[in-house]
Amino acid sequence: MGDTQQLFASEFLQGAKKVAYNLGVEALVEEAIKNGEGELSDTGALSVRTGKHTGRSPKDKFIVDTPTTHDVISWTNNAPCTEETFNSLYAKMKEFSQEHQLYVTDAYVGADEETTLQLKVITEYAWHQLFGKQLFIRPATIPTTPEGFTVIYMPSVKADPEKDHTHSETFIILNFDKKIVLIGGGEYAGEMKKSIFSVMNYLLPHKGILSMHCSANIGKDGNTAVFFGLSGTGKTTLSADPNRSLIGDDEHGWNDNGIFNIEGGCYAKVIDITDESEPEIYNAVKFGAVLENVVLDPITRKPDYFDARYTKNTRTAYPVDYIPNAAYPSKGKHPKAIIFLTADAYGVLPPISKLTKEEAMYHFLSGYTSKVAGTERGVTEPQPTFSIGFGEPFLPLPPLQYARLLGKKIDQYGTKVYLLNTGWTGGQCGQGGHRMKLSYTRAMVTAILDGALDNVEWVQDPLFKVYIPSTCPNVPADILQPVNTWSDKEAYKLQALKLVKAFQQNVKKFEGEMSEDILNAGPQA
Repeated sequence: MGDTQQLFASEFLQGAKKVAYNLGVEALVEEAIKNGEGELSDTGALSVRTGKHTGRSPKDKFIVDTPTTHDVISWTNNAPCTEETFNSLYAKMKEFSQEHQLYVTDAYVGADEETTLQLKVITEYAWHQLFGKQLFIRPATIPTTPEGFTVIYMPSVKADPEKDHTHSETFIILNFDKKIVLIGGGEYAGEMKKSIFSVMNYLLPHKGILSMHCSANIGKDGNTAVFFGLSGTGKTTLSADPNRSLIGDDEHGWNDNGIFNIEGGCYAKVIDITDESEPEIYNAVKFGAVLENVVLDPITRKPDYFDARYTKNTRTAYPVDYIPNAAYPSKGKHPKAIIFLTADAYGVLPPISKLTKEEAMYHFLSGYTSKVAGTERGVTEPQPTFSIGFGEPFLPLPPLQYARLLGKKIDQYGTKVYLLNTGWTGGQCGQGGHRMKLSYTRAMVTAILDGALDNVEWVQDPLFKVYIPSTCPNVPADILQPVNTWSDKEAYKLQALKLVKAFQQNVKKFEGEMSEDILNAGPQA
């Protein structure tokens, strides 16, 4: 273990009532059942509820502001907290540990040996420990590296907003000096994996390594593809391809050796899945997997993936080797293609388009998708959502550091970049439009990766400025130009201009920082 990490982890565990170290999957499942934390599904997956938090709580996430980090962190999209706040909550957790059992696992992240970060995961709940064991990398031996982090996760320890200067009783605090993550006041396990992703997004760029919120897979011929996208755009679905080996579904790095998975597991949405629509994910829900907020039949224990009474953000966590054709080790060559995924609820973005390097940097910094009516209170029509790098909440450093690294990698390895709209076509969501067929999107991905689009004609869209192919195998030609799918051409133009203006408004925050060739590479009214 890294010296600093080992020091604080050992200090924290001193005086703990009872500590269970490095339990296996079977033992953790038994502990969770014994503690009343969950129940088994018909396939043996551990089914749990996460309480009032059924998704991440971004307003409760903080980075400790210290002399070391003050001029390094981008405080525009990261909230600071004081060392006093951290120390106070750390002390609360240590006090709690003296009266309660803890679970501890040694693991690591970073599948490339040059990027390894050791982890010591300390949890109050057995099922959180199981989640961490499945999501992080857990070999027989942990590589020895100078760097390490400790995660301490105790839902029963709650912040006092008035005394601790937090927004609520929930807190997620990253301390880069002490190499500790504190999580308390909430049970949503995704906070654990995303906190460590934020840590890697802090550490890797300093080494010239691009950290990415993306999935990745590799073909039999060795060509690698990465898929960027916000939640609901198809990142996990499109990477779980039976004809390609999965590298990972959510977090990756790109160094001089190629692409590598940061994690050792997958965290997939399961709302509305069937064994036909998502066979790889559906069949991964077995013993050792965790199901979050999924309704089980009280008699058969069979999951009802269509019941969203707790949340639409129902999920499963499982190790990557639960996918039959997963790549091992979880690494690939430099990517042949980067694919940005967006779910455009306006129904005006082309289903497939090719980007120049400048356009790629523009759309990376934009990170566009859209909210649809009904997803949040007050949302009655599509609303554009922009998230830098398709993962803004997890980026501690200034956004342009990541964008410049992306541009450098594209130049260095000749990677081609594409934008796919997995959202609506033929009209906007709720007003005549329909979701792009998954079979068409899969066909577009296949055409990109097997070179079928290398010699077709590409036409520039007059508003969005991207290049659209004239043909694409197994995709009807009339859907490639979105205006052709709308019966009301004037309505199409109005919605397209609305989205163009949203892009232009969003990119204004980069004026003075981003070069003019990138600023001008986006949509133009």
